[in-house]
Amino acid sequence: MAESKHMKQNYNIKYLLGPVLICFFLYCCKSKDYITYYQKVYQIDSIYRIAKQPEKATDLYRKLFRKYRPLNQERTEEYETYIRISDNLGKNFGGQRNLYRLIPLIAPYWRYKKVDPKFISLYKKYGIDSLKMEQKVKEWEKKLDKKMIDSFVVAIGRDQFNGRSNSSEIFENDFKNAELLKWTFKHYGYPSMQKIGLYHKDIFMPLDVIILHMADYDQHHPYFKAKILEYVKSGECPPRDYAAMVDRNNLHHKIPYTYGVYQRSQNITDSAKVNRNRKSIGLPSLKYRNKLAKDQADSLRTK
Repeated sequence: MAESKHMKQNYNIKYLLGPVLICFFLYCCKSKDYITYYQKVYQIDSIYRIAKQPEKATDLYRKLFRKYRPLNQERTEEYETYIRISDNLGKNFGGQRNLYRLIPLIAPYWRYKKVDPKFISLYKKYGIDSLKMEQKVKEWEKKLDKKMIDSFVVAIGRDQFNGRSNSSEIFENDFKNAELLKWTFKHYGYPSMQKIGLYHKDIFMPLDVIILHMADYDQHHPYFKAKILEYVKSGECPPRDYAAMVDRNNLHHKIPYTYGVYQRSQNITDSAKVNRNRKSIGLPSLKYRNKLAKDQADSLRTK
């Protein structure tokens, strides 16, 4: 009888422990600060790009992606880079499993960006043909939030209405977009590309443009400055989009630029301070930003 009671107690402990561990795991994943991720990506990228140590870079990327969900940001394309250089070195990167994991990260650009034939060949090497890739992109598209997409198609139309030539129309439309963003943040979270894509049919939906224009209104800017920073930390909003909004508001108030995104480099008087600010939200230094931009331009010319 005592043994039965003891077994029952153990069972109850195990039964309770499972949900506790799941909650702890979800909390840990949710609480990760992606600013650290961004900073580490640029450190590793410099090891690959500047120091020319691809093997060391792949090892560091592997450790990073075990801890963080990969983002594959513009210019660094860190997850794709990790897979490519691992394959070149004959190192195990997870094969089909991680190639499929990459597809949703490139899917927003799939139909509107020239796909590198070498990229297609890489997938074929691991038994995934272009038809299967197309199928996965379609599966990703079906998961997008259709209601949210419809709302932001309208928002983009409002933002660009009449080429933003009429000040009273601009104010009214920006106010509606500010309310839409606030409502969306409250009910759905950040409307990232993984939720709404980047294109709807032939309509380009750059959310960063709408966010940038929120800097023009002091009644809205404090809220967006605080709220969107949360989404930078969660890995949903690119740091550059946030930085451009803050810099634009600074410009209206003749405040020195914080992040050096929304102006020409020659207008920056204290580059050391700007670089510290940039690092604090996960942006590369001004010098490294220029290096990335040049490499991207060179790469596009040779394609």
